[in-house]
Amino acid sequence: MPRDIPVGNGQMLVTFDMDYRIRDVYFPHVGMENHTAGHPFRFGFWADGRLSWVGPDWNLDRRYADDTLSTKVTGSNDSMGLSFESHDVVDFHMNAFVRRLTVTNLRDTPRDVRVFFHHDFHIFGTDVGDTAYFDPNTQSILHYKGERWFLMGGMTPERIGVQDFATGLKAVNGAEGTWRDAEDGELGRNPIAQGAVDSTAGFHLTVPSHSSATLYYWMLLGTKYDDVERMQAALLAKSPESLLARTDAYWRLWVQKEEFTFEGIPPEIARLFRRSLLVIRTQTDNDGAILAANDSDVMMYSRDHYSYLWPRDGALVADALIRTGYSEPSQRFFNFCGRVLESGGFLLHKYNPDGTLASSWHPWLRNGREALPIQEDETALVVWALWKHFARFREIDFIKPLYRPVVRRMGDFLARYRDPATGLPRPSHDLWEERWGVHTFTVAAVIAGLQAAGNFTSAFGEIDASARYFQAADEIREAMVKHLYNPELGRFARMGTREGDGYKLDMTVDASLAGLFMFEALGARDPRVEGTMKAVREKLWVRTKVGGVARYENDYYHQVSRDIENVPGNPWLICTLWLAQYEIARATNLPELERALEYLQWAAARALPSGVMAEQVHPYNDTPISVSPLTWSHATFVTTVLQYLEKRLRLVHGDTAPRLMHSGARFPATSATLHRWDGKLASLAKNGDELEVELPSELD
Repeated sequence: MPRDIPVGNGQMLVTFDMDYRIRDVYFPHVGMENHTAGHPFRFGFWADGRLSWVGPDWNLDRRYADDTLSTKVTGSNDSMGLSFESHDVVDFHMNAFVRRLTVTNLRDTPRDVRVFFHHDFHIFGTDVGDTAYFDPNTQSILHYKGERWFLMGGMTPERIGVQDFATGLKAVNGAEGTWRDAEDGELGRNPIAQGAVDSTAGFHLTVPSHSSATLYYWMLLGTKYDDVERMQAALLAKSPESLLARTDAYWRLWVQKEEFTFEGIPPEIARLFRRSLLVIRTQTDNDGAILAANDSDVMMYSRDHYSYLWPRDGALVADALIRTGYSEPSQRFFNFCGRVLESGGFLLHKYNPDGTLASSWHPWLRNGREALPIQEDETALVVWALWKHFARFREIDFIKPLYRPVVRRMGDFLARYRDPATGLPRPSHDLWEERWGVHTFTVAAVIAGLQAAGNFTSAFGEIDASARYFQAADEIREAMVKHLYNPELGRFARMGTREGDGYKLDMTVDASLAGLFMFEALGARDPRVEGTMKAVREKLWVRTKVGGVARYENDYYHQVSRDIENVPGNPWLICTLWLAQYEIARATNLPELERALEYLQWAAARALPSGVMAEQVHPYNDTPISVSPLTWSHATFVTTVLQYLEKRLRLVHGDTAPRLMHSGARFPATSATLHRWDGKLASLAKNGDELEVELPSELD
């Protein structure tokens, strides 16, 4: 089940499924560790002797509040006579998940409504040795194991603290879990359980007829009891509403840091552009890893997941951040790559968010001979993106410590790792991680990486090294045309396999051939590129009402249809957006440029109502397939919008074109509802329900 409306702060990430159930809780790194292992946290309502868990029986609308990482989810259930509006945030500073839940009674009589929150933790990814207990000191439920502590608390207008609770066993001797205990509207109040355990917290609301009542629920994460106890004290001292408001304000500041000239762009494209930046940030760890995706349902089916840094994906996402003026997250990414770079100047397959080497299926032995298990484009695109960063921000002090250990090592590796007879790069794995050979996408990326290394060494005054890198790039470009272009078919091959004096060509049409112009190995109007991209458009366009571009002919990954003539593969968002980038790159007038807008609108229409974009969509019904959100999809959308805007400004205004973006955006006022809950907290304090706390100075 795809993920939607993720919320996070770069250290803590919470994801939801399509039934608005929490499914993943990552801490202390985005993408690592997942303390739910993908198991759902149920959330439901009891009224008039009946319980309904939020899910298929509810009419749900999952969105974000505009320009912020605060959810805005509504749900209604006519048979229950209830509706709700819910807002979730992960505080930008504390590792605190906070929900404001407003429940509306649709009936003509006042009602006792009970709200239940279920917690199915698998701390460190396993349910062995967990403990769940009710803590009378904080009036909350806690789960812990080792250095991972989770506090679940809340408040209603009448009371601070969990009003009803249950802890117990799950998946042991037939026990389904404490969520079953809630079905009669009462919880058993078992105070502690250990092993494979879960818990449920209950809150009571008295809701007048055709009126509403509001409660707050929170989940606080730390490494010891004192951490979460102190965090709850701080949360109550400030009020949960203030955390919601300040987090809204922070992300609006972040996403509106630059004002963009969205001339000629429909409003829905501009909104999705800003939403994509925010989604990218949720998938970016504060220690530098840019995660491909965080959707544990993939693990449920293949026993592995996408919660890794692939340096190629990271470099392309960093490029989108650089283009939009975000220096800091891209800086952290490049420092991460510098830390994990091998002494030989190359990056391996993928990495965990803490910098350790991740799982891999790339062998070190191939046909009985030692082989370097890399995707060479991953190394090349990091130095390519690093030059983009330097050219955009000119941060000399940032680049200096990376210049020799990263730029020079990578440049030397790219120049050296070549077939001495043909001049092309040696074989490696392709960007799709499916084939071993010499790939046109990889070759184009290596050319771009060497160009970047040449630019760096020229800027740093190392002329001999610069000349060597530029010469290697030119030699590879000539070899690419000589060995990977098929003049009979008028297009480039996807891949070449060394054979005799040259290469046996794989002429399968592959969308990644867009790398030829994307990395400026050749120009977009080069006839050989035009012939290649014409084949991409004709062979890979999905001929159903959905449309879109497949990865390559007869793509097997999550394959839905064997009607290859009409459905060469599932439509991928990045592949369709590459076609837009091609139209932008070759456009010389507005009518030519407008072709790109059609592809942008196609991609925008495939986003969920929240703005979240998947990896691919179903070729017949448009539903998300594989992981969602895919960070690469959002980054490609951002990059394509910027390229479109830049080209349009040049075509319309010429030398007098206004700047695409500038600082100085004005920001909307924050929530005006703070005083209501501040007053309520003061009232509760007078009644002795408020905890006596001293506000930590760093949270002032």
